[in-house]
Amino acid sequence: MSFHVDLNCDLGESFGAYKIGEDSKVLDLVTSANIACGYHAGDHNIMAETVAMAKRSGTAVGAHPGFPDLAGFGRRNMHIDPDEVYRLVIYQVGALYGFCQAKKMKMQHVKPHGALFNMASKDAELAQAIAAAVHDVNPDLILFGLSGSELTRAGEKRGLQVAHEVFADRTYQPDGTLTPRTRPNAIIHSAEEAAEHVLHMITHQQIRAVDGTVLDKRVDTICVHGDNPESLLFVKKLRSMLQDNQVIIKAVGN
Repeated sequence: MSFHVDLNCDLGESFGAYKIGEDSKVLDLVTSANIACGYHAGDHNIMAETVAMAKRSGTAVGAHPGFPDLAGFGRRNMHIDPDEVYRLVIYQVGALYGFCQAKKMKMQHVKPHGALFNMASKDAELAQAIAAAVHDVNPDLILFGLSGSELTRAGEKRGLQVAHEVFADRTYQPDGTLTPRTRPNAIIHSAEEAAEHVLHMITHQQIRAVDGTVLDKRVDTICVHGDNPESLLFVKKLRSMLQDNQVIIKAVGN
């Protein structure tokens, strides 16, 4: 049986004079890029540069909207009315859409960032606000969400194409959510361990939680975080492992 999967990375997270990640190198290895839209990271210059680099690399582009939280990198929970979340998602997606248009680059998808992503994975009302925003900007956009979550369900209910996402460098709880970053076992630091973790998820379409619980999960796209120091090594190892196991790597929109 043959398998195929999208390999995505959160990119464009530098800000002003502050550089985060090795975007130009990572873009040559992934098939989809989630570009920060200025609320949790990134700015107008970084957005323009990242879209241009993605076009040169032939990498599909998506918006990566987050909470308005530069100081916390969008990873702090914020309790914002769903109507406002709807508007802040439209604002950020629209900003990146403008840069894509200027570069004659198609926008493929939208993936919420950080705390917004995690909260929407559990909160149906928040998930519906995000799905509505994506649909109202462009119903052809693909919504990335945690596999089997409230966010993917909200997208499917709206009639959007949805990509069920799993994470190469994160561990899972028994309910299928990501282990909070405040816990010491939240991050997988070994590239070899991450590769084995990913291969099992793809070939078995399931995840294994930290307590050994096994959950059936659809796997359309795999995320590696671009701000991790090991991200470039992770992506190289993952690509090599996937190719060695005859897994086809391609963007979800292709």
